[in-house]
Amino acid sequence: MNSRAMRRSAAAVAAFSATAIVLAGCTSGGDTGGGDAGGDAGSDTLTLATFNDFGYTDELLAEFTAETGIEVVHNKASTSDDARANFFQKLGNTGLADVEGVEIDWFAEMMQYSDLLTPVPDDVKGRWIDFKEAAATDAEGNLVAYGTDIGPQGICYREDLYEAAGLPTDRESVEALFPTWDAFFDVADDYTEATGQPFVDSANAVLQGIMNQLEYTYEEPDGAIIATENPDVRESYDTVVERAVPISAYAGQWSDDWFASLAGGEFATMLCPGWMLGIIEGNAPETEGWNIANAFPGGGGNWGGSYLVVPANGANVEAAQQLADWLTAPEQQLKAFENAGTFPSQSEALESPILLDSTNEYFNDAPTGQILTDRADAITVTPFKGPQYFQYHNALQDAVTRVFDGLEDPETSWETWVTQVSGF
Repeated sequence: MNSRAMRRSAAAVAAFSATAIVLAGCTSGGDTGGGDAGGDAGSDTLTLATFNDFGYTDELLAEFTAETGIEVVHNKASTSDDARANFFQKLGNTGLADVEGVEIDWFAEMMQYSDLLTPVPDDVKGRWIDFKEAAATDAEGNLVAYGTDIGPQGICYREDLYEAAGLPTDRESVEALFPTWDAFFDVADDYTEATGQPFVDSANAVLQGIMNQLEYTYEEPDGAIIATENPDVRESYDTVVERAVPISAYAGQWSDDWFASLAGGEFATMLCPGWMLGIIEGNAPETEGWNIANAFPGGGGNWGGSYLVVPANGANVEAAQQLADWLTAPEQQLKAFENAGTFPSQSEALESPILLDSTNEYFNDAPTGQILTDRADAITVTPFKGPQYFQYHNALQDAVTRVFDGLEDPETSWETWVTQVSGF
C-alpha cells in the first residue's frame, strides 16, 4: 500500500470523463468485429476500463508496454455502479474497452451473456483458487473471465479516536473487541455515547458485511426467488436499521462527503476488505492514526473481488487477452496488492513471501499480508449471487437509506422494498 492508491481528485474525475470520450471513439483500421474499443491508435494501443482502484498504476502498465510494445490507455470509472451501467449498455454493441473490469455483485448478471465474451485460453486455466474460477465458468465449460482479487475483510480503525473514547488501540486488543456482531454494536453504542460521534462510516457497509456471511440471500441456484421470504434477509435488515443506523455517519459510501470524511475524523471504524486500504490512504494521505485489526464480527467475510473480461467483438482480442493474462498473473497480482491492497486470487500468489511478509507503513506498519491471509482463511461462506443480485441488493440498500434519512420508518421502508422488488 502506498500513496499511489486512488485519490478522489480532479485528476480522477477527468479520467472518468475521458472514459466516455475514448470509449465513444472509433478504431482506425482493422475493426472487423464491430467493436471500437481499441481507441484510435490500432493494435499497438489497448484500452483498459476499471473502477475504484484495481492497483493498476501507471508504473505497472508501463511494464507491460516495455515487455510488449503495446500502450495501455487506462480509464477508471468513479464507482462500480457507473462501470456496470456503461458495460451493459455497450456489451455486444460497440464502445467497450479492449479489457473491461467487472465487479462480483453484477458478475452473475454478466454471465448470462458469456457468449459475448472471449474465453480464457486453456493454458491459462487453473491458476486461480477454486471458487474464483468456478464462478467464471459458463454452462459450456468456458472460462470467460480473468480473476483479479478477492475481498477478505478486517477492521480498520482510528487509534487516536479509540484512545480518546477510552478504547484499546493496539491491534491484538482491538481484535478481541469484535468476536460477534452483537459485540461490535455494543462497542459502537458505548463509543457513540461517550463521544457523541458516529462509530462506523456507513450503515449499508454493515449491511454488506452481514449479508456476505449468508449462503443464500435473494436467489437460489435453481433460479427460485427467495428475497422477500428469506428470514435471513429480514433479520439482516432489521439488525442494520435498529443497530447500525444509529451509530453510522452515512447511509452509504462513495459520496463526496464520505470521501472527505476519511481524513476528517467523523467516524472511528470501517469494515475493510483489502482494496479499501488503498482508498483510505489515497483520500487521507496526511492523516495519522489508521490501523487494521485481524478481526471481523461473526468470523470471516468476503466483500468484493473483481474480474477482467475481453469482449468477443473487440478490435484487438488477441492483444487484449495478453493484457488480461498479464495483469492477473501472480507477479502482477502481488504488485497490485502492494499498490492498493487488492488481495490476490491466484494460488501461487497466496503462498508468496512477498504477500505473507508484507507490511503497511500507513496503517502503523500493520502486517497486512498476514492479516488479510488470516481473514481469507476465516471465510467459511461464499454467498450465491444470482443474475438479479445487484438489483435486489441495491433496492435493499435504498430501504436502509430511507430509514437513515428519516423518510420512512423501518417497517414501511421494508414494505416499500417488498413492493418494489416484486416487480423485478
